[in-house]
Amino acid sequence: MLNSMVMRPILYVAILIASLIVTYGYKLRTQGIFACPATGYPADGYLGYCEATAYGDYDHGALWYGLEPQAARLAANAQVLFLGNSRMEFGFSSDATTAWFAAAGVSHYLLGFSHLENETFIAPLLAKLNPRAKVYVINVDRFFDDEDSEPGGAILHGSDLKRRYTEKRLWQRVQRPLCTHVPSMCGHNLAFYRSRPDGHWLHRGGGPYDPLSVADAPPTEQDQWDHYAALAKEFVSKLPVDRQCVILTVVPSPATKRQEAKAIAAALGLALLAPELDGLHSFDNTHLNEPSAQRWSAAFMELAGPRIEQCLARSSTSAPPA
Repeated sequence: MLNSMVMRPILYVAILIASLIVTYGYKLRTQGIFACPATGYPADGYLGYCEATAYGDYDHGALWYGLEPQAARLAANAQVLFLGNSRMEFGFSSDATTAWFAAAGVSHYLLGFSHLENETFIAPLLAKLNPRAKVYVINVDRFFDDEDSEPGGAILHGSDLKRRYTEKRLWQRVQRPLCTHVPSMCGHNLAFYRSRPDGHWLHRGGGPYDPLSVADAPPTEQDQWDHYAALAKEFVSKLPVDRQCVILTVVPSPATKRQEAKAIAAALGLALLAPELDGLHSFDNTHLNEPSAQRWSAAFMELAGPRIEQCLARSSTSAPPA
């Protein structure tokens, strides 16, 4: 009888602990980082975003809080810096982009973010990074806007977020080896991975998606275009490069804001370098798929390459001797 009375609370505690472990494991698998695959990590890269309620964005905080010092350093030292949202990232994350810069012997970095990120976050981030780029390529896809994105606004106006982003970084050190060796431990939610050396993105998971065709959207919110143009003028005026070394483009999507981008470029007195190609598709409803990104970025580099080379040549001849 005595043994039975002793064993009951022990058994109860054991069952309770086991239930908590199972519940926590289930939450990690369905709502945390284990909801996303580990198949997209570059050799030298990290998970920038996992579509799970208890994980979500890591990329914003990784660069803002200096949790990825190599990525921040290479972004700051890049000769050509690309700015924009996730459409810019997927539009230029291609072998064509890599090949052009490798052939030219020029370093580049794709400094784009998810959640339709814009200058409200990227401008103060540039102030922290103090980049030494000689050319800026900007995707004029609502980049010049003053409405905070969800993660950008939380970082700029919130508190105690560094600890949370540090935890996300630590979880990657657990998830990556475990799910690489036992893929069934992880789910298939959408995930973006960033390469530290050049900022290129790779996506895994998500879907199934309809490969929508790229098209220009009819103009919308035209009453805001002057406001966007004013923000653009202020932003560009603060970049430490010649205005002709600020290259504006708009990466195509199933609803490309081409007319809006043209209006902003015209207000700045700059050309919009945005090739128009037939037969482009998205892998979801907004981002170029890999074959389309390859074609479009190759066409862009052919168009913008001479301008980039001119700007770099000009900066090298005007620089003081070492």
